[in-house]
Amino acid sequence: MEMWPANASIREVGPRDGLQNEQPVPAADKVRLINALSHTGVRRIEAVSFVHPKAIPQMADADEVWAAVDKVSDVVYSALVPNQRGLNRAMEAGFDQIEVVVSASDTHNRRNINRSTAESLDEIAALQAVKPAEVIIATSFGCPYEGDVDPLRVAQIVDRVVADGAPRVAFGDTTGMATPIRVRAVIGAVRERHPDLPVLLHFHNTRGTGLANILTAIELGITEFDASVGGLGGCPYAPGATGNVATEEVVHMLHDMGIDTGIDLDRLIEVAAMAQEIVGRELPSGVLRAGPRSRTVA
Repeated sequence: MEMWPANASIREVGPRDGLQNEQPVPAADKVRLINALSHTGVRRIEAVSFVHPKAIPQMADADEVWAAVDKVSDVVYSALVPNQRGLNRAMEAGFDQIEVVVSASDTHNRRNINRSTAESLDEIAALQAVKPAEVIIATSFGCPYEGDVDPLRVAQIVDRVVADGAPRVAFGDTTGMATPIRVRAVIGAVRERHPDLPVLLHFHNTRGTGLANILTAIELGITEFDASVGGLGGCPYAPGATGNVATEEVVHMLHDMGIDTGIDLDRLIEVAAMAQEIVGRELPSGVLRAGPRSRTVA
């Protein structure tokens, strides 16, 4: 019998990473979604990003949304920032947990934020000097423009951000190119150099490998994951792509394995239905459609 960890931690990213890839929704609906998620047992929520509204209009109301959220004391809320101005806004809004992002692929980084990976790393170093932040390394498992990304390149980026003060690192599967063998390759390369670094994995389910990748990561000793309620989101670089792995699908699998997340699955499924109503389209979550495996037909 497999010896799974007793617990795993899920960061809910639907309000930010999910909704920024959907058609814009009203601020009141974003607040309603965050407030509902705050009462599911989720302990970490990525709430907003402080980006220029011309770059991501879906997040133009970040200040308004955050001001209206009913903050729950035992939930840690975080914000993504792209630069010093975004960091200043996040800190002024009262965020303590900050995330920044850089792409392992130079082409993706240039297409995404119009600068090279090296230039972004220099900017992140300057931000770390002001406020230590988690660094999310996008396209860690593959790039829609360059194809495969060498795990050594990912590990070298980790070397740099850790040296510059990053307290933790996340690896993003930006367009769903990860498979279990690629998860093992990237995590293996990083663990050889940074065996004790806190690591979080962010998988998309574009090609149906999301849960398999999470299972592989658990076998490698990783217990922190991003997920998006209902499978909210998509990706502009992978037409037709689904969003992140659906939070309720991840929780459903982990609980069946005896791994506690602290999340109330039934309540979470109710919030996934709310998310589906908010965006006005059917979301890809199988657990939302079929319910948990314990549900029987009357």
